Amino acid sequence: MTEEQKKLPLVVLTGPTASGKTALSVRLAKALDGEIISADSMQVYRHMDIGSAKVTREEMEGVPHHLIDILEPEEDFHVVLFQKLAREAIMDICSRGKLPILVGGTGFYIQSVLYDIDFTETGEDNAYRESLQRYADEHGAAALHDMLMQADPKAAQQIHANNVKRVIRALEYHAATGEKISDHNEQERQKQSAYRSRYFVLTDDRERLYARIDSRVERMLADGLIEEVKALQARGLTRKAVSMQGLGYQEILSYLEGDYDLERAVYLIKRDTRHFAKRQLTWFKREKNVIWVDRRDFLEENSILQFLIEQSKELLNE
Repeated sequence: MTEEQKKLPLVVLTGPTASGKTALSVRLAKALDGEIISADSMQVYRHMDIGSAKVTREEMEGVPHHLIDILEPEEDFHVVLFQKLAREAIMDICSRGKLPILVGGTGFYIQSVLYDIDFTETGEDNAYRESLQRYADEHGAAALHDMLMQADPKAAQQIHANNVKRVIRALEYHAATGEKISDHNEQERQKQSAYRSRYFVLTDDRERLYARIDSRVERMLADGLIEEVKALQARGLTRKAVSMQGLGYQEILSYLEGDYDLERAVYLIKRDTRHFAKRQLTWFKREKNVIWVDRRDFLEENSILQFLIEQSKELLNE
């Protein structure tokens, strides 16, 4: 990364799912003449609007959004591609005199950009990767996760067994370098930010957060989540597709395939989304230089917005 890039400003607004990032980020962008870069592993996909809680055209309120609707559901998306596209978007936004605002809940994606994580060491060993995928297909995700527990217990604690893609990446890294990816990530986390940045983490009382998650799931169903998954299924997409790994899609697909009834599917989506929110908070607590924005500390939304604006303006004046 060049010295020129390091001087670029970047605002990050993140937090657990259903914490209210989308609406707040649009208001922040309008106040600061900014543009939003989505740090979400699902909103990149076209035709996957409801289950990904994708920002709508109306919700954007005219604010340009990047890295949304850029891939078809059959295509793979991963952190290395995200990092490349996000860097390009930051350069583009700054070149036009606007402020880039990175918004989303995928902490690893945010970290990859903010600290310019180097992924080149892992190399490309498609044969090994494919053998791990076959092993997961034949023996199950839990068996693959057990392999990671043997090789890198710390990484295994941090990566959910169902996230086969990240489990495979961690095993690949260990096989290629002889080192633990958890140690590598810790070293990368010690890096200084590659940008002049403000890193906001929006949070709230856990029970209120969980209630909003449950309401959001109910709204997704009312908006047509089942029909959305049926359409993806009709395209030939299965649970093996990267795009179908997202919360909600797996469970509704299992319901459509007769694995369990709709009531069970809804219960699992709500439960797993709450667990996901908890893991997101754990991730952000490990990050350095974050500014926690707890909704309980503010009287109302405008107070939060004003706080974000003031902090961001300090950044622009540095």
